[in-house]
Amino acid sequence: MGQLYKSIKQLKLNDVGKLIVSRLNEFSLLGKRNINETFKELCFCIMTANFQAEKSIFIQKEIGDGFLNLSEKKLAEKLKKLGHRFPNTRAKYICEARKFKDELTENLNKLNKHSKQYNEFKFREWLVENIKGIGYKEASHFLRNIGYTNIAIIDFHIIDVLAKYNLIEKPKSKSLPRKKYIEIEKVLRKIGEKADLNLAELDLYLWYMETGKVLK
Repeated sequence: MGQLYKSIKQLKLNDVGKLIVSRLNEFSLLGKRNINETFKELCFCIMTANFQAEKSIFIQKEIGDGFLNLSEKKLAEKLKKLGHRFPNTRAKYICEARKFKDELTENLNKLNKHSKQYNEFKFREWLVENIKGIGYKEASHFLRNIGYTNIAIIDFHIIDVLAKYNLIEKPKSKSLPRKKYIEIEKVLRKIGEKADLNLAELDLYLWYMETGKVLK
């Protein structure tokens, strides 16, 4: 574990650290935008499930407001043309998610009041239970991308880093059940506390260590 902290510390002191600070500031600003922009970020996270983040970023920029108003058929055609792996399924999920925009707004408002009764963890549960195509990883990704820092995005890149440093045993399945997800999240929280990083910061550092990139 000492080598992991040493690697993170070195990154914090160079241009990667500056880039990560900048990216986190972007996430914070996105969380303050209107519900349509926030919903488009949810659509991005729906697209990333079992698909490449970089391609999802490209598609998100190309479709833009189409996530808000294109019919399911037109959206599927657009996703297919832009190279998404699951155009029909993702178009269906996104169109169904539109029905929850008002509830999404209500939950965000509750979260922004910083109430002890409502936090990121409860909102994440709501997302997983109500938005098709959103699991714990995608819900955590969405919350991080709109400025919340207390939850972990556990994808195979993060799992590979943790397994490499013998901090966890690599799961046999890529799909993590809730219990396993929370278990690994606790490991990440301990690492973050020792490295003086919140979970959003830690994710970007670990992702960079595995991929050489700082995305969103």
